[in-house]
Amino acid sequence: MDFNVKKLVKDAGAALSRVVQLTEETLGTSEKTELDAHFEHLAERANMTKTWTEKILKNMEAVLTPNPGNRIEDFFYEKIDKKKPNRLSNLEYVGIDMIEAGSEFGPGIAYGSSLMKVGQCQQKLGQIERDFISTAANCYIQPLRKFLDGEMKTISKEMAILETKRLDLDACKNRVRKARSMLGQQSAERELRVAQSEFDRQAEITKLLLEGISSSQAGHLRCLHEFVEAQTRHYAQCHATMQELERELAGARQPSPLLRVNSEEVIELTPSSTNTQNSPSHLSIATSDYVTATFQTDISKI
Repeated sequence: MDFNVKKLVKDAGAALSRVVQLTEETLGTSEKTELDAHFEHLAERANMTKTWTEKILKNMEAVLTPNPGNRIEDFFYEKIDKKKPNRLSNLEYVGIDMIEAGSEFGPGIAYGSSLMKVGQCQQKLGQIERDFISTAANCYIQPLRKFLDGEMKTISKEMAILETKRLDLDACKNRVRKARSMLGQQSAERELRVAQSEFDRQAEITKLLLEGISSSQAGHLRCLHEFVEAQTRHYAQCHATMQELERELAGARQPSPLLRVNSEEVIELTPSSTNTQNSPSHLSIATSDYVTATFQTDISKI
């Protein structure tokens, strides 16, 4: 019990000493131990890396999961170590409605059949999208989150400990300067040597962690390349799926309207760029593959 009380009193005294030292530094009445320029550069780079990684992670999550309610739900599932719910994408919901509508209209008519084909394509696109989201989360989002929750939290913790050691060191320096007796001077110098040793040791530990940011960024670069490859495959699969749908719809397209002339000849009508400049008594008739034919007709007899 005595040991605990003494430790409690010692910790309280150290905390008070740090508060006094920080207050004097703020008021400009006490000197502050400065870290070397290389260390300051490493610390600045670590803070910049943390800030931008948080922004990128937040934006990537918003892109892959636009619904904020779903993002919150996924966050809680991760915290309780449970599998995320398997949700259908918006494209898949659209596809389901198109297929049901086409079935109601009847697959025997052109519109109903086309609706069903487009709906099936939307379902394929939705599945491709879900596969891409899963791949992107595994190859890019999870490594970034692991970096923030692991390495960056450790660095922040060690930086806070280093700041505490620095305050203790500067407080000891002030006590050495203010010591008036020989005995007090020796005691203060002994405390200063201990504080200096602890500060140097903590600075070295923190510096090693800060230098590890370079390795982390190299790892993030590999993850970024994997994300780009996944995105490239995603858009390539979407493009191939749409091209296949386009070919299917083109094959089932209805022929153009036909005009029967003199109850015998059948001529396909196509728009003519010159018919807007012709008089109302002229009609331009053409096929998509043949020469345009223009002939005189009497509108009143039609």
